Amino acid sequence: MNYKYFPHTDTELKEMLEVCGKRSLDELFDEIPENIQFKRDYNLPSEMSEVELRRFFAELGAKNKPLTCFAGAGCYDHYSPAVISHIISRSEFLTSYTPYQAEISQGTLQYIFEFQSMMTELTGMEVGNASMYDGATATAEAMMMAVSAAKKKNKVLVTSTLNPNVKAVVETYAKYQGIELDYIAECGGVSDKADFEEKVAKGDVAGVIVASPNYYGIVEDYEGWADACHAQKALLIMNCQASTLGAIKSPGEWGADIAAGDGQSLGIPMNFGGPYVGFLCTKKALIRKMPGRVVGATKDLNGKRSFVLTLQAREQHIRREKATSNICSNQSLMALYVTIYLALMGSKGLKEVNELSYSGAHYLAEQLCNTGKFEMAYADKPFLNEFAVKTTLDIDKLQAECAAKGILAGVKIADDTLLLCVTELRSKAEIDKLVDIVKQF
Repeated sequence: MNYKYFPHTDTELKEMLEVCGKRSLDELFDEIPENIQFKRDYNLPSEMSEVELRRFFAELGAKNKPLTCFAGAGCYDHYSPAVISHIISRSEFLTSYTPYQAEISQGTLQYIFEFQSMMTELTGMEVGNASMYDGATATAEAMMMAVSAAKKKNKVLVTSTLNPNVKAVVETYAKYQGIELDYIAECGGVSDKADFEEKVAKGDVAGVIVASPNYYGIVEDYEGWADACHAQKALLIMNCQASTLGAIKSPGEWGADIAAGDGQSLGIPMNFGGPYVGFLCTKKALIRKMPGRVVGATKDLNGKRSFVLTLQAREQHIRREKATSNICSNQSLMALYVTIYLALMGSKGLKEVNELSYSGAHYLAEQLCNTGKFEMAYADKPFLNEFAVKTTLDIDKLQAECAAKGILAGVKIADDTLLLCVTELRSKAEIDKLVDIVKQF
């Protein structure tokens, strides 16, 4: 029989229990308090034939109601070429753990190297790693890099226009790392440059975190921000939505020192919230401050191109107090997903994805405003595929009505504000259907 993972034999289990000083597997969980242990039977039949099992899960899956997605806010419904699922299911790719043994891990090392290369090209940076679980933790790790590089400064400025979910993770990391956070004020849906300049000029800031596009979908203008940071020996960190980098100005072009974010928008299905893939790219001067691992290209004894783990700044490899981070490993399979997606789409395909998304989003925004029931929350600000609208309608009831008719109508971000997103997957007919529901509401 083929096993994706080899099971333990009864003899092996007995030997392991003897080493642990336990008589049974149940004893391994003795430390779990009795009052939180699950004592009831699972709501599952004890056994089924294959036909019954397939029918059971088909019926269970049918309870999910597929909706046409007009929501974003960090998770995007982009096209995913069918060939990707086929390739990542190959046995040599199925396990995503760290490729410690280079001599038997050349395939894994190569695609990690290619992922790094593609992400550095997208972000306009010099080096990248392949060890971030998602965009939120990648941004938090970037914050820690900035503080580590500054040595004697532990304050980081965070724009108020950053996605609240990312902001919450950054705050959690900061709390337990002894990092002080301060916030750049929001003005008209964008970061207040005057407030930023005043705060960074005090000279006690290690890093500044901004967003592109920001939480409201606005593509902010960061001209001069990098210079202001560097004048005070602070680092500029840019949280990015990966797919949009195929069309808008890259962090490298803005002069940023670190680019971090989520790669989910590069073809990874929404998957009920994961798994996703984070990316972190930076300048060469900061490479030894990067968390996780960096794969490099070299030559073997026969002069053939080969790949190795060049840097591994994890606590498994060096003293715990010297480790930059312990985050790593299981992101690798999704990094392969992104690598195949980018190889298939190319720069031309990624540009087309953004052109279609832009056209659809601007068409939806115009049509909603034409109903007289919505107005742009930030009318004079540029956006790509995501935008915020204000309304006097009851948003909860509107979203419920849309859901009943098969549409996920955005994300409610305030009592009177709805955040909507359009990707290349949304057709004109789908957009018109949403608008018609609004007209009749």
